Amino acid sequence: MYLLILGVILMLMKYLEVGFVVDVSWWWVLSPFALAVVWWAWADSTGYTKRREMDKMDKKKQDRIDKQRENLGIKTKRRSR
Repeated sequence: MYLLILGVILMLMKYLEVGFVVDVSWWWVLSPFALAVVWWAWADSTGYTKRREMDKMDKKKQDRIDKQRENLGIKTKRRSR
């Protein structure tokens, strides 16, 4: 996401001719978009994004369980992660 934001900012600066980007080649200005594609391809192929999504779901599930136990007056055991 950061690479996309950087790419949009650099592209706007180049198009509007603002700052140091005026003298920089379009290849350098558009390179954050290519890096974002490479990052997403790597993250999807290695399962990085899926693991992060599953970790978030597990945390939400554990938080719900802990809240219900607390409402019932049962001591909660927090697992260390």
